Amino acid sequence: MSQSVTLALHGSEALDAPAGKRAAKRATRRVLPGFNLTLGYTVFYLSLIVLIPLSALVIKTFSLTWPQFVEAVTAPRVLASYRLTFGASLIAALINVVFGLLVAWVLVRYSFPGKKIVDALVDLPFALPTAVAGISLTALLAGNGWIGQYLEPHGIQLAFNPNGVVIALIFIGLPFVVRTVQPVLEDAEKELEEAAMCLGATRWQTFTKVILPSIGPALLTGFAMAFARAIGEYGSVIFIAGNMPMVSEITPLIIIGKLEQYDYAGATAVASVMLGISFILLLVINGLQTWQRKRSGASS
Repeated sequence: MSQSVTLALHGSEALDAPAGKRAAKRATRRVLPGFNLTLGYTVFYLSLIVLIPLSALVIKTFSLTWPQFVEAVTAPRVLASYRLTFGASLIAALINVVFGLLVAWVLVRYSFPGKKIVDALVDLPFALPTAVAGISLTALLAGNGWIGQYLEPHGIQLAFNPNGVVIALIFIGLPFVVRTVQPVLEDAEKELEEAAMCLGATRWQTFTKVILPSIGPALLTGFAMAFARAIGEYGSVIFIAGNMPMVSEITPLIIIGKLEQYDYAGATAVASVMLGISFILLLVINGLQTWQRKRSGASS
């Protein structure tokens, strides 16, 4: 009797096994095609849009000999453009981290008349053509502009010098920080802040010990995006910078100038240096983000 029961049980399991496999197979189905097909499309698309153009850039640079490459990328005018481009981009990104966090905080934590309008204005640099932004900033900040005419008599010049470059980069980089930090603040648990304050923590302690660790990776991401965007900015800068060699000339303008002179190898050489430096900086920032996430996970 027991043997028959055992055989019946094994038989039922054997019958149920194919059904279980079919159910598991149905459960693992995805809306998109299989992994191999989607991976192939992904690699093909990235190669077409990113890898092939960058490879062409590097291959064109290899047409130069090493002395020619060094001469092209270390000319005094080019070095001055490096200092302005990367220095102004760094300053603008750091300023955007501070004020972008403040804007995101106000939009998330407070309700006020016209909030939706302010929220929409944050995205204006995304939609506004960069040339229009440069012309608008110049009309405001030039010596005869709406604001500049009151500042220039006091010796404050915000246009046609490096100050104008920083201002233009702040304008185009602010949305990256705000839109990166805003959803993280929306998902943050206010109960943790209330608990910290109930335990006697000051506002600064609550910010540094509770809020900042949770939004730190988002802040670094916003900084990286704003910094990377500022490095390659051209349209909004050339109108307000003045484009004076050794003073207010950015590296993208150097590249455009070399292209207009049909010095394609020299243009790609300078572009390769910018690409390499930008890639290294982004690797460093991504490493900081990973470290911050591990640190936050360990502390929690």
